[in-house]
Amino acid sequence: MPKLYLVPTPIGNLEDMTLRAIRVLKEVNVILAEDTRKTGMLLRHFGIENKMIAHHMHNEHRTADSIAARISAGESVALVTDAGTPGISDPGFLLVRTCISMGIEIETLPGPTAFVPALVNSGLPSDRFYFEGFLPHKKGRQTRLKFLSGLPCTFIVYESPFRLVKFLEQLSEVTGPDRRACVSRELTKLFEENRRGTLAELARHYDQNPPKGEIVIIVAGTNSNEEIIPSPESD
Repeated sequence: MPKLYLVPTPIGNLEDMTLRAIRVLKEVNVILAEDTRKTGMLLRHFGIENKMIAHHMHNEHRTADSIAARISAGESVALVTDAGTPGISDPGFLLVRTCISMGIEIETLPGPTAFVPALVNSGLPSDRFYFEGFLPHKKGRQTRLKFLSGLPCTFIVYESPFRLVKFLEQLSEVTGPDRRACVSRELTKLFEENRRGTLAELARHYDQNPPKGEIVIIVAGTNSNEEIIPSPESD
């Protein structure tokens, strides 16, 4: 049956690829990939030989209509990104919206996404939370920081390892240095790290130990009173 499939892919550990995801990627007519080179390596690992088309933030505005038209004409299409679930700080929303407007069926597979394990692992309240994703680099950044600092619930931010210390210092200036947080790095990979502490403590640590890899920051809200156990200091 022609439809759009949203297929999550591992954020690091290939063992997190589901049997259902492998089956769908083998059965569809075409796979839309954020980076065909990266996805190509993943497909080869699982013996998947389907055709790929590039679909990324630079062309999704131009290609959404034509892709939806192909599905309407009878093709089944799977969308994957470099890692994780399509549409979460990655391309996907525009194509989904286009397909909905054309009455095209969409099937979303459950699977990897970085912020869920980071949130649960943080030790901060997870019954309610706010997902911010990536902050703007310049214009509007301070406005967003002020907004986040006033949230009563735990909030989640994605950040580059090169801007992590700057983010922690900037947020500390707005919230105060004692706001509690957890920095998760390289989730599911060999050198996974989940470091907990105050914003000031985390800023000092990563200033002295520059981080590498993908970063997720979980920050306590204004109503969070639970204690958080700090991570043991590295040798």
